Amino acid sequence: MNTELFGVIVTFLLTILLAFPLGKYIVRVFKGERTITDFMNPLERIIYRFSGIDPNKKMNWKEFLKAMLGINLLWLVYAFFLLRFQGHLPMNPDGNPDQTPDLAFNTAISFLVNCNLQHYSGESGATYLTQTFVLMFLQFVSAATGIAALIGVCNGLKERTTNNLGNFWAIFTKSITRLLLPLSLIMALVLAFNGTPASYDGKDSVVTLQGDSVQVSRGPAAGFIAIKHLGTNGGGYFGANSTHPLENPNYLTNMMEVMAQVIIPVALIFALGFYINRKKLAYVIFGVMTVGVLCLVIPTMHWEMSGNPEITKMGITQTAGAMEGKEVRFGAAASAYWSIMTTVISTGSVNAMHDSTMPLSGMMQMLAMMINAFYGGCGVGILNYLIYLIIAVFISGLMVGRTPEFLGHKVEAREVKIAAMVTLLSAFLVKGGTALAAYLFATHAGGDWAVKPENWLNNPGYHGFSEILYEFTSSNANNGSGFEGLGDNNIFWNVSTGIILLLSRFIPIIGPVAIIGLLANKKYIPASGGTLRTDSVTFGAVTFAVIIIINALSFFPALALGPLAEYFSIR
Repeated sequence: MNTELFGVIVTFLLTILLAFPLGKYIVRVFKGERTITDFMNPLERIIYRFSGIDPNKKMNWKEFLKAMLGINLLWLVYAFFLLRFQGHLPMNPDGNPDQTPDLAFNTAISFLVNCNLQHYSGESGATYLTQTFVLMFLQFVSAATGIAALIGVCNGLKERTTNNLGNFWAIFTKSITRLLLPLSLIMALVLAFNGTPASYDGKDSVVTLQGDSVQVSRGPAAGFIAIKHLGTNGGGYFGANSTHPLENPNYLTNMMEVMAQVIIPVALIFALGFYINRKKLAYVIFGVMTVGVLCLVIPTMHWEMSGNPEITKMGITQTAGAMEGKEVRFGAAASAYWSIMTTVISTGSVNAMHDSTMPLSGMMQMLAMMINAFYGGCGVGILNYLIYLIIAVFISGLMVGRTPEFLGHKVEAREVKIAAMVTLLSAFLVKGGTALAAYLFATHAGGDWAVKPENWLNNPGYHGFSEILYEFTSSNANNGSGFEGLGDNNIFWNVSTGIILLLSRFIPIIGPVAIIGLLANKKYIPASGGTLRTDSVTFGAVTFAVIIIINALSFFPALALGPLAEYFSIR
């Protein structure tokens, strides 16, 4: 166990050590300074010229959002039709069929919004064409969209008064050419040399040690898996995701994959401080987020390493921890660490089955997604945190009897209303969706549907409720992981989660961009002796308290009906 703990500690510390210089590099890229990737300049100029883009054109917050939403709508239509008719298109050596309309609707939206909620099995539900030119393509552009939104916000914060958030197209393009593409290439090479497939050959016939002949799926998996983690996407090339031995062959690749999904979100926190010249604010944000992550990961690792109490009652010793649903080559500690980092970060990839974790571990995974602001996804993690920060500024201003201010700009009714709407939307989507599904399961179990509601759940009682709650929580957080006891590939789940995916992706991006756009356009107020400092440890503690209180009030009743009730039922 000590060796397993050491491996987790080394993984976390290496991630932070690498994220700091990466944050400095990101700032140099978006400030237009010289970097090692300047050889990409000619390619970027070709892209701008071909697309008719003026990279120097300034955009206000409305123009910025119009560009972002317009191109995402185009990608959605493109992805839907290719998935819908993939069985009739080339690059399909295994003969995989078309996706049904509702499944194509869900899959296209899911990968567009950086969630990758897969209601299909990777190697059999998509073809080489759609894996590469739809799903992997969307994993790049969805991550770049989140990063571009954050850089736009930073452009608004760094100036005293401005109406310019930068050029969305230029920021978006550089996010891919200077950050996501080079890192993905390096990671894909490491994966390929460790045994991950990187070809377009069809299934291979293998004879096992028992003498059985089995068909093993292959394909261009290495590149797909690289961007799935670096872009905080999480979709598995194979159905078993990163528990699959070809997707995550050994402990080295396991460390690399969990580091990859954390490094860019953490680097962007440091980049925020360097970019707007407020390093102390960035350190406070990093501190609050890290404390939150540790509050989730440490108990989870303890519970998973302690074993299952139901098995202990049978007189069975569990020296390796609760190993149901886990890979022996990774162990309980690394699996527990991954389960929290992947839900904190909104990646959603798995190296163990979350449905098999201890009840309180499952609660921690859900809580990480409900908060959705401790590190978070590429760019959007800080945007989600910004919503809590605005609310904390407002509350703190009321407590000290001053007009709330953030970085020299007054926070007024419009900004607070936007922040409140984004916060309330999250709770409404999760609990509203869960309530609807639970109602249909309880009152229309035998309904004459293609898949009857009574067949949705493999587990009754508290855990079944947790499976429903987890699915909508994961959808709302753009995470994509799931309690896989839920039968989700049917019209109800594909459509309901698809709608939630769209709302929960773009409204939490539109909200912060609009808030900063409004604030940046206001008159700058120089700091004075009575100015509320947002870069202090005290204000960081207030923000942390706001996060905990809002989420406790929003989600405790639902958690009490699911994982908490299950926990007490087995004690």
